[in-house]
Amino acid sequence: MWKRMVSVATLLVVGALAFGQVFPRNETLYISGAAWGPPIDWNPFITWSKANTSGTAGLIYEPLFFYDPVEDKLIPWLAESAEWKSAELYVVKLRKGLTWQDGTPLTAEDVVFTFELGQKIPALWFSYMWDAYLGAAVAVDTHTVEFRFKATPHYQAFDNNLFNLYIVPKKIWATRSADEITSGMNPNPIGSGAYRYFSHGPDRNVYIRNDDWWGTKVLGLKPAPKYIIEIRFTTNPLALGSLLKGEIDLSNNFLPGMAELVPWGYLRTYLPNPPYMLAANTAVLFLNTTKKPMDDPAFRRALAFSINVDAIVKVAFGGLVEKANPTGLLPHLWKYVDEQVVKELGFTYNPAEARRILAAAGYRDRDGDKFVEAPDGSKIKLEITCPFGWTDWMEAIRIIAESARAVGINLEHRTPDYGAWSTALVSGTFDMTLNNWAGLSNTPWTLYNLLFNHPIREIMGGGNFGRYDNPAIFQLVGDLARTPAWDTAGMKAVCSQIQRIMLQDLPMIPLWYNGLWAQYQETVWTNFPGAEAGRPKWLPSTWAGYWQMGGLHMLCELKPAP
Repeated sequence: MWKRMVSVATLLVVGALAFGQVFPRNETLYISGAAWGPPIDWNPFITWSKANTSGTAGLIYEPLFFYDPVEDKLIPWLAESAEWKSAELYVVKLRKGLTWQDGTPLTAEDVVFTFELGQKIPALWFSYMWDAYLGAAVAVDTHTVEFRFKATPHYQAFDNNLFNLYIVPKKIWATRSADEITSGMNPNPIGSGAYRYFSHGPDRNVYIRNDDWWGTKVLGLKPAPKYIIEIRFTTNPLALGSLLKGEIDLSNNFLPGMAELVPWGYLRTYLPNPPYMLAANTAVLFLNTTKKPMDDPAFRRALAFSINVDAIVKVAFGGLVEKANPTGLLPHLWKYVDEQVVKELGFTYNPAEARRILAAAGYRDRDGDKFVEAPDGSKIKLEITCPFGWTDWMEAIRIIAESARAVGINLEHRTPDYGAWSTALVSGTFDMTLNNWAGLSNTPWTLYNLLFNHPIREIMGGGNFGRYDNPAIFQLVGDLARTPAWDTAGMKAVCSQIQRIMLQDLPMIPLWYNGLWAQYQETVWTNFPGAEAGRPKWLPSTWAGYWQMGGLHMLCELKPAP
């Protein structure tokens, strides 16, 4: 068996050094797939850079709540409990025994200070709360925080912030300038979490277990690995080779070939059968509605019927992903899908229907070049893009372009470097492009706030990259934000209206669910999460923002291999 062929040296000692430090292999978890570049900072307020220091969020710094997408529920964390006393008052009770990694108490003053940074520094991502609805955060006593609202709370957004805003120690951060808070490196971070920063090098980040962690004393939880070493690989094939050799325990890289490796027992995944991976985010084709003919709903609908998503699933991903629901919602939020709307207005691969829609809207091939011209007779020549090096997406846009050309739409695929692609995305200079920022969330509002972000600005960094301008749907997204999370019927009603407009106009086209790439070998550590009976059900992900969505609990369930 392949496991028996892993060398004794690999099993008993670490095969890599960091500044001369040897890490005992049986105490060290090696991971990959989160970081793709050298660390820039350990600042929990700079969200966009956390991919390269994913442990900052969830391992070092912690939020008031965790979120379990498998069960779709918030888990009290730093908070012991919380309650809406009225529409204007939300009260949080902190756990007793919370401490920072330097041993000092974590109190209500730290929570209030963290939230109030958004009031004092408009550049912080959560400052909009104070503009829109939050009136005050008050430390009533050492363990009690009252959030008082000046307007109808955006319940959906507020709940989302409860597990995405990381609490920092007031005594350290209160001495820092606004620039240091919004863009400072924050070396040697001190949080409240189960792991502390240890070191980093050219190809890795190292975290060490905080053996004085409050969670062990209060919750009885203790992560099994003493060390976590996050390796950065330059290519996915290198990551796969290292995983198969037992040098990596858990890889969150996209690794082609899983469909062949898993059935033979070389590696394990969360699902024992295809697609092997849980759904992590929705891949959406954004169409630039400020450009012709993407400004025409009929053209957009014809394009949706032209795309062979089955071919993308099979060829680009080897069966490791599934087609997305036309509403874009991930499976754990399907209770908010209006099936009647989808039945009436949904789309699927149907080239004949695509050609029919084009012809009915006046798109015809007038010059015999096999490509349709616009109703006014003008030529159509479009581009679809994704970043160079994203091999699965590169194959996907090739298939999309090929599908479109087959029904008469002149579409070419292009792969600019990431910087050029990103600039075109937020500045609105592209024709069509893929994006997957619609990730796991506790609420459908997160997806629709991304897809229909507003108002339309010069730089659309928060979504709605195709600049679809529809006040009716903007109002509905706001209505959804203001609907309490416990009002499931109200949420469904608003989602139904959003989905009807979305599927009528199709300003963007949800295509497939990118997988929560996770594959592990159990030479050193066992009891990784999985769908089979007896295995833990936490998300097996080390990506930034996922430690508090099951990743930390996964560490506490791991067991040393025999």
